[in-house]
Amino acid sequence: MTTSKETDWMNHPRLRKIVMEINELTVAERMTVLKGIIPSIADELSDAEYDEFARGIRLKGERFHEAQSHPGEGRRGRKVPGERDVEGR
Repeated sequence: MTTSKETDWMNHPRLRKIVMEINELTVAERMTVLKGIIPSIADELSDAEYDEFARGIRLKGERFHEAQSHPGEGRRGRKVPGERDVEGR
């Protein structure tokens, strides 16, 4: 979870606490929590915004797997774009 000028308004300590607590659950339980909040997210987004959100989630996982398979190499050598690259930050 990162902070930026785009997310300064968020209550980051509260979000980190929630994420830490959720990460204590089993993977099946975490997937269930994620599936449980998807409908409320989809309800508040347009189809295009939801597509962008879903692509972002997939990209986050791909980026994580790539980083794990290339430890210590840093961002420059990776092929999967990061959030900053996608968002133009």
